[in-house]
This record gives sequence, structure tokens and C-alpha cells, in this order.
Amino acid sequence: MASSSSNVASAPASEPVRAQLQGAEADALITSTDPEHPANLICELCRDFYTLGWVTGTGGGISIRHGKHVYLAPSGVQKERIKPEHIFVLPFAQSSVPKPGSQRDFLRIPTRVGLKESACTPLFWNAFTLRSAGACIHTHSQHAVLLTLLLGKSAKSFRISHQEMIKGVRLGGSGKTLRFFDTLEVPIIENTADEEDLTEGMAKAMEEYPNAAAILVRRHGVYIWGNTWEQAKIQAECLDYLFEMGCKMIQAGLPLVGDD
Repeated sequence: MASSSSNVASAPASEPVRAQLQGAEADALITSTDPEHPANLICELCRDFYTLGWVTGTGGGISIRHGKHVYLAPSGVQKERIKPEHIFVLPFAQSSVPKPGSQRDFLRIPTRVGLKESACTPLFWNAFTLRSAGACIHTHSQHAVLLTLLLGKSAKSFRISHQEMIKGVRLGGSGKTLRFFDTLEVPIIENTADEEDLTEGMAKAMEEYPNAAAILVRRHGVYIWGNTWEQAKIQAECLDYLFEMGCKMIQAGLPLVGDD
């Protein structure tokens, strides 16, 4: 579950975090009748992910980069009940690259008391900066968690081939789609006590596995990204299918790679 340590008030009390925009000007960023607007999409997608069991118990989330802005679901709230007014908006061009414990630049902070920016913020930024992603999804899928356990502590990645759903996954998450005969590989990193502390491990894995479209976190879940929210969603669905298939194949004693 996302840690509550990533509070928007992470700066010293004498220097409270403030949004660059206030009132109607700030709310204009999340107010739209267009269902494709990021603030509306995040709410809809979080409801969908909740029904899939990906974001239960307030864990997990999604961020969408839209032009110069980044839209971010809040942390520690029931994802199926998120409303546009609960969304944080940040400029993509930050004063410094988000990292654990750093203070972010905000365009809009929700007025509802108790809402916090997602603890996944610096991990989402990994996808935006290292893969030029337009969206990043974090789930606590049981298939992802169980797979990391079945593969064993020594496993550094999940590899699978000769599965039709591989064709829905892109090289690096944003390149060409894989083919049926290709071997999909998703790196596995170890979990940390606080979500933000996964940032460095995720970035290192992304650099070591440039063709990976996701990062599995042992005993935790998965981060998946794409050029657009549509591509990120498609890959999240395809990868979750492959994670489940991998679990069943391991339990049945079937090889994950090859057509035997």
C-alpha cells in the first residue's frame, strides 16, 4: 500500500508547500466535461482498476502527463471514490527531479483536508523522464505479487515466450510491439518499507533492462507505463494476463520460455 510518508507538507513547517495557482484558476485545470480530460480519466480508470482488484485498500494509482502538466491521483484514499477535485496537478518541469523526501512544485493542491500527493510520484517521474511516457500505472495485482514469490528470491526477472498476449506489450513500454515468438522480460526489484524508496531501484532496473515495459516489485506489485494512457492500460491488462499465466505455468511445472 502506498506510504503516507509522502505528504505534500514534507517541507519544514516554516516553508509550507503551496500551489502556484489558487481558486478558480487552479480548479480550471481539473474541470472539464470532456471524458478524455486527464482529471476525468484518472477517476474512471481508478474505478475500473478497483473492480479488477488492482487498487484495493487505497493502494496503487495512476498518473497522466498531459502537455506541460502532470495529473496525479491522491494517496491513501479509496481509489474507486476519487473525484476530479481530488486530483493534484504538477508542472512537468520541476525545480528538481522528484526523489524521496524532496519538495515538489505544484500547480494545484486539492482543498480537501487530509489528501496527500501519491507516494508513487518519484516513481511515476522515472517513467516520464527515462521512457518519455505519457502515463504510468501502479497496481497491487495479486498475480504480480504471487509471480514474484513463485519465481523465488534469486530471480531477477520474469521471462515468458510463445504467448499471444505478448503482442500487446511494447519494447521499453513505448516502442514497437513484441511478436509471438519474442521473449518478454520484466525485471524484479526488492520492496522497501516506504514506497518512495523504490525510486532508485526502479530507475536502475529501467536502465539495465531498456526493453522492459514494466517493473515488478517483489511482494508488492508492478509499475507499467506507455506513450499514452491507452497504451499504458493495454499493457497493464496484457501483462497482468501474462503474470497470471506465468503463475499457473510454474505451478503446473510448464516451462515459461519455449513452445514445449
